[in-house]
Amino acid sequence: MERIKQALEKARQQSAGAAPHPAHPSAPALTAPAAAAQQADALASGAIEVNYTQTEIVRLDRATLERNRIVAFEKTNPDNWVYDVLRTQVLQKMDEKGWRTLAITSPTVGSGKTVTAINLAISIAHHTQRTAMLVDFDLRRPRVGTYLGVRKTPSLSEVLTGKAQLADAMVNPDLPRLVVLPTSRPVPHAAEVLSSVVVRSMVADLRERYADRIVIFDLPPVMAGDDVMALLPSVDAVLLVVGNGDSTRKEIEESMRHLPPEQLLGVVLNKAEAEVRRGYGYGYY
Repeated sequence: MERIKQALEKARQQSAGAAPHPAHPSAPALTAPAAAAQQADALASGAIEVNYTQTEIVRLDRATLERNRIVAFEKTNPDNWVYDVLRTQVLQKMDEKGWRTLAITSPTVGSGKTVTAINLAISIAHHTQRTAMLVDFDLRRPRVGTYLGVRKTPSLSEVLTGKAQLADAMVNPDLPRLVVLPTSRPVPHAAEVLSSVVVRSMVADLRERYADRIVIFDLPPVMAGDDVMALLPSVDAVLLVVGNGDSTRKEIEESMRHLPPEQLLGVVLNKAEAEVRRGYGYGYY
């Protein structure tokens, strides 16, 4: 971790003389035998196919995606490859451990964690042997739906307050192998909700429903409260997104002290300065 700290500190110091760059960057449940058979057929054909018969499908506005720096949706976007590289690094490390659930957080606000979470989930969904689910668990300041231009009713907000069923809150953003569970408005007592039996059961169900699925949870910043610590016992791994120049060294170190080393998958250095960035928006350590 010392190498990480030194790299982040160097990036922060360099940012003082450089202009900051903007932050870059379901289908019904199957029985186990049916799911296995479906996956075997998909592997034989070279791709996993998902047909959405119950999940609402919405078309995304390309201008909204561009405005919010969601670059992974279009494979022709010149910045897309960045998240493909990050995807490969993340999947390789998760496969080594048999992990399928990943929380994404940051030390403080403004680091680009939500943009990173969305782009990474989309990139994973582009992978022909994977499916992805993105869950907006930033219950204090939900932004996933806003960045995608998705206005879903009911959403996870209603599910967590017992007013809707989980399946009714899911949406497919017109991209095969991707399901999004947006949160439409802040949920009171966020940390208590995230540590509840209901959420633990939900996370376990989402993890186990499909063997090829990677579930990504967008969480609040570590320093915003105890939400991250409340959810970490329920997930496999965590990825820390640090915006170049957005967090002090003390804030980064304090955040890492709250993240169990055995769960810390890596650190994404976001908003790299132009002369180092050379067209991409992160460094991975």
